Amino acid sequence: MKSRTLVQIGLALAVALGAASAANAADKIKAVASFSILGDMVEQVGGDRVEVATLVGPDGDAHVYEPTPSDAKTLAASKILFVNGLGFEGWMDRLDKSSGFKGKTVVASAGVQSRHMIEDEGGKEEEITDPHAWQSLANGKLYVANIRDGLIAVDPEGKAEYEANAAKYLDAIAKEEEAVKEALGNLPPERRKIITTHDAFGYFGAAYGIEVVAPEGVSTESEASAKDVAKIIRQIRAQHIPAVFIENVTDHRLLDQIARETGAKIGGTLYTDALSPPGGPAATYLNMFRHNVGALTAALSS
Repeated sequence: MKSRTLVQIGLALAVALGAASAANAADKIKAVASFSILGDMVEQVGGDRVEVATLVGPDGDAHVYEPTPSDAKTLAASKILFVNGLGFEGWMDRLDKSSGFKGKTVVASAGVQSRHMIEDEGGKEEEITDPHAWQSLANGKLYVANIRDGLIAVDPEGKAEYEANAAKYLDAIAKEEEAVKEALGNLPPERRKIITTHDAFGYFGAAYGIEVVAPEGVSTESEASAKDVAKIIRQIRAQHIPAVFIENVTDHRLLDQIARETGAKIGGTLYTDALSPPGGPAATYLNMFRHNVGALTAALSS
């Protein structure tokens, strides 16, 4: 009889805990982030009060992403949407309209001093906005502030928690920013030059004193012409650029060819538009910076 009573109590507790867990999940603010880097930032600020769905996941390419019916359903059920802006998610307006989303949209890059660049598209040059603003940790702080304010707007009761989470995260970003500047500042000036797959490091290069050359344009949809490749090969040889880097969201064959023809070293993989899967070397925004800076300093200091 006693054992039966204990079993009944155990079952009752399990049911109660399950119900509480389901209630907690139902109470969470449903948020959508357009891509994995932004999704991690929202999770850091939102903490336990927010359930985050990320549209373009780890190792995904947001430049060429095609939204699915499932994405529309997820967005429709959400209270807040976080996007990068600056022209990064060209498909977002289409998804927004098809989903019937009625929540709040937060542009995480609001307040960023955007960079502009010239892109050669089919022989015609045009000025475009570089969307990769998160590649500067100073801009990352603006992203965090915008995320915090957006969450407070839809969930005022969580204000204290969002502010505390954001303050802790901003402190971690500031410490990482100091470490990045110190590590890259120790590199010899003549070696602070790299080649990457596509032009995603404009903000990074400007912030940390690295000269970046990319055979493709700002978007991975752009393809380098034979003329562009020949020009870059000449530039590598003339400027003695020591290393080329592959990005996790792009095809590495072009850089392999450039490395073979110039003797420049393949410096490894850099994470630019997407994080690595969980357990990988760049599974969070700050780990992405640590990995990238580690790869850069290893290749450029030797």
